[in-house]
Amino acid sequence: MASFIIEGGCKLKGEITPQGAKNEALQVICAVLLTPEEVIIENIPDILDVNNLIALLSEMGVETKRLSEDSWSFKAENVNIDYLQTPEFLKKSASLRGSVMIIGPLVARFGKAMLPKPGGDKIGRRRLDTHFIGIQKLGADFKYDDAQQIYNITADKLQGTYMLLDEASVTGTANILMAAVLAEGETTIYNAACEPYLQQLSKMLNQMGAKISGVGSNLLRIEGVKSLGGVKHRILPDMIEIGSFIGMAAMTGSEITIKNVAYDDLGIIPDTFRRLGIKLERKGDDIHIPAQKEYEIDTFIDGSILTIADSPWPGLTPDLISVLLVVATQAKGSVLIHQKMFESRLFFVDKLIDMGAQIILCDPHRATVIGTGKRPMRATTMTSPDIRAGIALLIAAMCADGKSTIHNIDQIDRGYQNIDVRLNQLGANIMRLD
Repeated sequence: MASFIIEGGCKLKGEITPQGAKNEALQVICAVLLTPEEVIIENIPDILDVNNLIALLSEMGVETKRLSEDSWSFKAENVNIDYLQTPEFLKKSASLRGSVMIIGPLVARFGKAMLPKPGGDKIGRRRLDTHFIGIQKLGADFKYDDAQQIYNITADKLQGTYMLLDEASVTGTANILMAAVLAEGETTIYNAACEPYLQQLSKMLNQMGAKISGVGSNLLRIEGVKSLGGVKHRILPDMIEIGSFIGMAAMTGSEITIKNVAYDDLGIIPDTFRRLGIKLERKGDDIHIPAQKEYEIDTFIDGSILTIADSPWPGLTPDLISVLLVVATQAKGSVLIHQKMFESRLFFVDKLIDMGAQIILCDPHRATVIGTGKRPMRATTMTSPDIRAGIALLIAAMCADGKSTIHNIDQIDRGYQNIDVRLNQLGANIMRLD
C-alpha cells in the first residue's frame, strides 16, 4: 500500500494545468463500444480508474493504441462478447465503478451485457436503479444472479420511449443515452443530468451520427439511428482538480495560476470559493489565485450562517464538498456543509478534528465547520478512504505543522494524475513511498 509523506507549511508558486476530466473520460471511453470505426480521444488523464477501464476494453477485444501522452485510439471492431462470462472480466469490472457504463453500449450494439456489482469509493450506497430502469424501459431484460451477484442483461431490440428519471443521475443518464442512440424510434429522457461532461458525451455522439437534441438541458430527445461512425473528441479539463488547486492555494497562502480551465464550464464553483472568502481572478481562460494571509466566510443576506450544499448541475458538484470543507477550517467564520448524496462521504472529518480543526459532525450528511482563521494544523498519520477525501486530507497535510503521512494513496491516484510530482514542481514537499 503506497503512502505520501508530506512536509507541511510549504508555499506554492507558479502555473499548473489541470488534467483531463476523469468523469467525462469514463463516459466517452465507454462510448467507443457503440461503433466498429476508430475513435480518437484527446486529453485523457493518466489515472488509475481510466487506465483500468482502457485495459478492460482491450481485454474485451477493443483495439487500443496510445498515440501520445494523453491521446488514445480505440477501435471496437472485434469485441469478444464471450469474454464477459469469464472470471477475469467479472473480477476486473467489479473493482471499477465506471464499468457500469459499458451496459448501455453493449446492449445497444450487441444485445447482451453482464455486470457484477461495481466497486469504487467506499462512500455509502450508490444505487444503480436509474441505470437499470431506464435501459429496461428501452426493452432490455435484467436478471440478477444473487448467488454470484451478477446482472445479466439481454435485449432482442431496443425501442425508443418516454421516461422520467427518478433522479438526475449523471452516469445513469449517460448509460441510458448511449443505449437510446441505437434504439428504434424516439426516446425522451426527462429529469436528465445536464453536467458539462454529459454535454460533452452528447456532442461526441452527435458527431458520430447520433441525433440528440436538448443538449445542456434536463430534457433530452434522441432519434435512434442504425449505426454510428468514428470521431475525434477532446475531453474538458477536470473541474474537481481545478477546485482542489484553488483550495490548496488558499490553505497554504500561496499564489498560483491554473491554466486553461474552460472557465465557462465551471458553473457555480468559482463563486462558491469566493463565498468562503477566497480571492480568485479570471484571466482569459486561466484562474489566478493571489496569496492571502486570511479569508473570511460570507453569511447569508440576513446574517445567518452560510450553508454550502451539493445538488445536480447547475448546482454544486458533490465531488468538491470534501475540498470545500477542509478549506473552511482555515477561514474566519462558520459554515454548514451539507453533503446530500452519499451518507459516508463526511466520515473523514475525524482526521481533520485530530489535526485541530473545529468541526461538528451533525449526522452522516451534515457538518458544521467553525473556522478559526489561519493557524497551522497538527501533523498526523491518516488513511485515505476515497478519492475526494484523500485530496482533502492531502490539502490539510500541506498546511499542517510538521510531517504527515497518508496511507492508501491508491485512492488519490484513481482521480489525480501524478499529483505529488506536479505539486512538488510548485514548491510542495511530498514524498511517495511505494
